[in-house]
Amino acid sequence: MVAPEPGLESRMKSISILGSGMAGCGAAYRSAELGVPSVMYEMHSHYGGHTASYEFDEGFTFDEGPHVSFSKNARIKDILAGCIKGEYVEHKTKVNNHWKGHWIKHPAQINLYGLPDDLIARCIEDFRIACDKEHGPIENYEQWLLAAFGETFARTFPMEYTKKYHTTTAANMSTDWVGPRLYRPELEEVLKGAQEPATDDVHYIEGFRYPKRGGFAAYLGPLVAKSDLRLDHKMVSINPKKKTIGFANGKTEKYDGLVSSVPLPDLIPAIEGVPEDVLSAANRLTCSEAVIVSVGIDRADIIDAHWTYFYDEDYFFTRLSTPHLQSDQNVPPGCGSIQAECYYSKKYRPLDRRPEDCIEPVIADLRRCGLFRDSDKILFKHAMHIPYANVIFDLERKEALATVHGYLDDVGIAYCGRYGDWLYIWTDQAFMSGERAVQRLVG
Repeated sequence: MVAPEPGLESRMKSISILGSGMAGCGAAYRSAELGVPSVMYEMHSHYGGHTASYEFDEGFTFDEGPHVSFSKNARIKDILAGCIKGEYVEHKTKVNNHWKGHWIKHPAQINLYGLPDDLIARCIEDFRIACDKEHGPIENYEQWLLAAFGETFARTFPMEYTKKYHTTTAANMSTDWVGPRLYRPELEEVLKGAQEPATDDVHYIEGFRYPKRGGFAAYLGPLVAKSDLRLDHKMVSINPKKKTIGFANGKTEKYDGLVSSVPLPDLIPAIEGVPEDVLSAANRLTCSEAVIVSVGIDRADIIDAHWTYFYDEDYFFTRLSTPHLQSDQNVPPGCGSIQAECYYSKKYRPLDRRPEDCIEPVIADLRRCGLFRDSDKILFKHAMHIPYANVIFDLERKEALATVHGYLDDVGIAYCGRYGDWLYIWTDQAFMSGERAVQRLVG
C-alpha cells in the first residue's frame, strides 16, 4: 500500500461503493491504496456482481456467463494473479463458429473454406467490390459491416449474429463499441482462407487465464476484503444533498464520497430530485438481458473450442462456452460442461418465457448440432436470468448517456463499470474504471 496523498484525509473521510463486481473491486483497491476506508454495499447475499461464480452440490462450477482474464496490462495481470496466489490455468484461445451445419474457424471472414462454393464466390466478389468502393460517411454499424466485408458476408454472418446477440438490427447501432472485436482482413487473407483449411490465428484474444478452482470469482475475494463488505444491501434511494443512501432492508447510511456500479437505468430513478429530462434519458439507455443455461454431462470430449458463435437464426442460443475447458476443477472428474447464452431485451426482444423453460430447447439444439449425443447422461442443468447483460449501442445511446453522466457529475456521484460507464468493457477495463472513479472523487 502506498502512502496516502498529502492532505487527502481532510478532503475524503471515506468512500461508499455500490456493487461488488469487478468495477467495485477496482474502487476498493484504489481506495485502499490511497489510505481511504471504504464500505462496499452489495444487493445479493454473495459478492461478485456480474462476475459471480456458483459452486453446485453436484460438483459443477459455473460463472454468471463466460468470464476469462485476457488483459495485456501487466499491473492488472499481477494484481489478479496475486489474488489467487498464482494458481491459474493459462490457455491459448480457441474459438469457432456454427452456420447451417458447418463448423467454421474464427474469424469466419478469413475461414470460408468448406462452405458452399457459390457462397464463397459471392463473398469474395463482394469483398473485392467493397475494398474498391468509396463508401462515404459511416453512420451506423450496418454501413460499417458492408464497407468492411461486402454485401454477402455482412448479411449472411455478422448482421444475423447482431440480431441474436444485440437483439436489434445493425442499422440501429452505432460503431462506438467495435474496437478490435471484428477483424478487418486484406483480400489476400480472404482468398487464402477460402482455398486452405489452415489459417493464421488472428482473434483479438490470443490467450487467457482462469483460476484453477472456485470459478472466475476466485479473483475477487482478496479485493472485496479491502473494503467493509455489507451483503443484502439493495440500494433503493440516494439523497445527494443530505448524502444518504437508503436500502431495501430499511437501513439508511451516510456517505462522504459515492462510487456506483449500479446500472444507470436503476440508479437514476433512485436519486431524489432527479430532473425529468435526466430520467427520460436514463429510460432510453438499452441493455440486453440473458438467460444463461448451464448443462453438465458425463463426458469431457464435447468440443475443443472455448466458445462458439451461432449465426443460425433458428438455434435457440447465441453463444456457447465450455467451463470444463477453462479449468477441469469446474466439473467432476471425466465430465464436461456447456454454458449457453440466450439474449433478450425489454425494448427489442422481450423475454417471453420463464428462464427454466429455456433449458430443454437449449439441450435439444445441442443435440441437433451434434455436440450432445443421445447416449449422453445429463448430470446437471440449470437456468439463471441476468437482467443486465450487454450494453446495446443503439442510435439513442450517445446523446442519452451524455445527459445522464453530466447529471451524475453535477451531483457528485462517481460511476464505473460496464453498467455505470454504460460501455461494452472487459473485466480488466471494469477494474480500472472503478479505480478511476475513486480518483475522480479524491481529485
